[in-house]
Amino acid sequence: MRIIFLLLFGATAFAQKKSPELPPPHATKSYMKYSNVKGWENNEKPVAPEGFMVNMYAEGLQNPRWLYELPNGDLLVAESNSHYKFFKKIGAAIVGATRSNSMKKSADRITLLRDADHDGIPETKTVFLEGLNQPFGMLLVGDQFYVANTDGLLRFPYMKDATSITTTGEKIAAFPAGKVNQHWTRNIIANKDKTKFYVAVGCGTDHGEKGMDKEALRANILEMNPDGSGMRVYASGLRNPVGMDWAPGTNTLWVAVNERDKLGNDLVPDYITGVKEGAFYGWPYSYFGQHPDPRVPEAPAGLIESAIVPDFPLNAHTASLGLAFYTGNAFPEKYKNGAFVTQHGSWNRKPVSGYKVLFVPFKNGKPTGPQEDFLTGFVKDSVKGVVRGRPVGITVSQTGAMFITDDRTNRIWRISYAAPKL
Repeated sequence: MRIIFLLLFGATAFAQKKSPELPPPHATKSYMKYSNVKGWENNEKPVAPEGFMVNMYAEGLQNPRWLYELPNGDLLVAESNSHYKFFKKIGAAIVGATRSNSMKKSADRITLLRDADHDGIPETKTVFLEGLNQPFGMLLVGDQFYVANTDGLLRFPYMKDATSITTTGEKIAAFPAGKVNQHWTRNIIANKDKTKFYVAVGCGTDHGEKGMDKEALRANILEMNPDGSGMRVYASGLRNPVGMDWAPGTNTLWVAVNERDKLGNDLVPDYITGVKEGAFYGWPYSYFGQHPDPRVPEAPAGLIESAIVPDFPLNAHTASLGLAFYTGNAFPEKYKNGAFVTQHGSWNRKPVSGYKVLFVPFKNGKPTGPQEDFLTGFVKDSVKGVVRGRPVGITVSQTGAMFITDDRTNRIWRISYAAPKL
């Protein structure tokens, strides 16, 4: 019982047993409860621990989802939205424009913010790239800039300090998209010597309910060469992998994974995990290791038995999307090399879960303690489902500050640290 309590309702223990005890499927009702996003009043902003300062870095964006900092300190923001037809055409009409699933037109662009004097206020705001197709992950390698659209990887020539790119991109790899594309984000990261790229591709549905023929190359992390060749599945069975980062001091890729719905109010836990090459993580046949999903047809022989248990469970339905290790020097020592996780928040839990940024301490590439709330204040009334915003993207700046996107209020928050005065 203690394990259940810690996993689902409190700070998750960092040393879970290999197969954590979970409630059975459908032990509780599954809800459809979209949050009511009210926005931030003039005197309101997210709340961080003592000594941290939270300032609005930018506003007036159009669904800012993901962030990437260029070597010169320019901050790039991917502005994009879902094309998932139910949510866009039906769901939003039923529950209203202020609900968490409201899908406005996708801007399909990347915006550049330049803070040349590093005072926390960008002096320049320009359209860096436009005419994209649900852009998300971004990457600069040498003089080549890469954008992970929902349907493929584009490559553009980049000139140092440029505030825009006007050339036509070259599509060097194709990703599954099309009509069955519920999880449309495609994140990208390179290994340390820039010889391999890794792309996170979510499943097209919740649990393969439209047939596994619609899920080819999905629920995977794909590996490829920088020219798009040699694409292969690096790890599979990851329902909706999004945020990726390398655990400091290691060669282990960590990822935040958004798990499946409609098995109960407290199933299935989202998680972060170190990714093992060639490993299978269960989707859609099982969850959190070898717990079979009763809605899914029988798995191929031996597949569920091979499913890997993720390293670190989070609470269910939190929509844990962003992941960044803190490698800067501006935060207190306790945060050094630890992981920050952004939780976009539930649409199917009562009371709501997520809607905050977590911190997980790490040492030598492994979690060393329970998760802690780091950035809160997004939830106004958890029972009624009233929230102020929804954090998504995260990046740690070269200055040591941290940036968070708040997509439903079209803002970017900057979190910095100033030691309290004695």
